Amino acid sequence: MKLQLTFFLTLATFLFFSGCSKEVDEYNKPAVYWYGKIIDSISEGDIDKADDYYSSLQGEHIGSPLLPEATMMLAIAHMHYEEYLLTEHFLNEYVKRYANRNEIEFAEFLKVKAKYMALPNPRRDQVLIADAIHDAKAFKKKYPNSMYYSLVDHMLTNLYLADAVLNETIASLYERIDKPKAAAFYRAKLPQKWIKWNEIERANTPWYKEIFEGDGTSSWYAFLIPDTQSVVSRNTVQNDTNETK
Repeated sequence: MKLQLTFFLTLATFLFFSGCSKEVDEYNKPAVYWYGKIIDSISEGDIDKADDYYSSLQGEHIGSPLLPEATMMLAIAHMHYEEYLLTEHFLNEYVKRYANRNEIEFAEFLKVKAKYMALPNPRRDQVLIADAIHDAKAFKKKYPNSMYYSLVDHMLTNLYLADAVLNETIASLYERIDKPKAAAFYRAKLPQKWIKWNEIERANTPWYKEIFEGDGTSSWYAFLIPDTQSVVSRNTVQNDTNETK
């Protein structure tokens, strides 16, 4: 019995250290080795592992000519998997360390695109819309002859519309809670006078989202709220025709 226990302990120890040895051996590799691992991981859809291999490539071969391509590959891969914050991180790294003038233009275009694609529902993130509009305007000003100019202009127009929808949604909310001055403030924030806002049609909210979020003009639980004036609003407008004089 004692001999069997000793055998199993020895076997377990051997398996443990043999398993660890694979991890220990993953260092001091040529740059092309880490580069290949990054490509393999991206092709398999394991972006986290690709990030780890990138850290090894960057740590062991800081001057490798493979780093610029690896950095851009990871930026595009994270965009493909809708991880837009990491996309921007790798693009910033690319611009700061590796890009020439033409490559900076492409990277900054991708940064605008990443912010634009991060807005599947424009009613959820007012700050991100503002940041995306700022970056798109900055790109158009900096690169007026860019081959990406028309694409950025198209995205910027959609962002203006998204901003207007968000402002109207906020204004409707303030109306429902009896704050007319706040509602008027947001309705006055039309970002561009050249857009014919009366010709703009509100986007249709899918039914499975409308159940929980409403259609942007009202909420599904609106019928539960009493139709009375707010007792806390300082902007309440009194229209009592029976007021005693």
